[in-house]
Amino acid sequence: MDSSNYLVRRATLDDLGRLTALWQSMKFDTEDLAKRVTEFQVAESAGGKLLGALGLQLLAQQGLVHSEAFEDFALADHLRPVLWDRVHAVANNHGLLRLWTREQAPFWNHCGLVRADAAALGELPAAWRGQTSQWLTLKLRDAVETLVALDKEFGAFMESERQRTERTLQRAKMLKMIATVIAFVMFALVLAGAFYLFKKNPDLLRR
Repeated sequence: MDSSNYLVRRATLDDLGRLTALWQSMKFDTEDLAKRVTEFQVAESAGGKLLGALGLQLLAQQGLVHSEAFEDFALADHLRPVLWDRVHAVANNHGLLRLWTREQAPFWNHCGLVRADAAALGELPAAWRGQTSQWLTLKLRDAVETLVALDKEFGAFMESERQRTERTLQRAKMLKMIATVIAFVMFALVLAGAFYLFKKNPDLLRR
């Protein structure tokens, strides 16, 4: 089935009712997930029917991919790739360093996540360490790369501010020049007017 038949977007509070029904069918903790509904990306049919959902929890520049759920698991192979593409894009947009999941479907190995070794587990946020399931992880970037990216963004910002300041100074110089020219013209007009009056009325100087 063509993935273009699906609309994938971020969940809103308006989706809570349908998501709750979906989570209940999966026997998830609906009370906890309901508080975090906007963590989810949802896939809909062209007709607006909710077909699946996937959560992404953000913590300390790490992302936890969790609670995948499908209205019909016969569509899971079609929905996982489009949901994953969306989650992966969100993770990159937030500058995350690493993604984690405890989902065990073979798809997650095929899209780049690998079994976390001891070194990788050292980066796992403490809030998630109580989970005993096997972890899969995907390194998105190094912390150094993030700092470099931030430094580049700051450099671009400073260059933009420098250019804006230069433009402001140039406009100020131009306005000052215009004001000087106007003042000179006004002064010349005043002199010309005085000269004209004295020429027409020479006696003005004798009064």
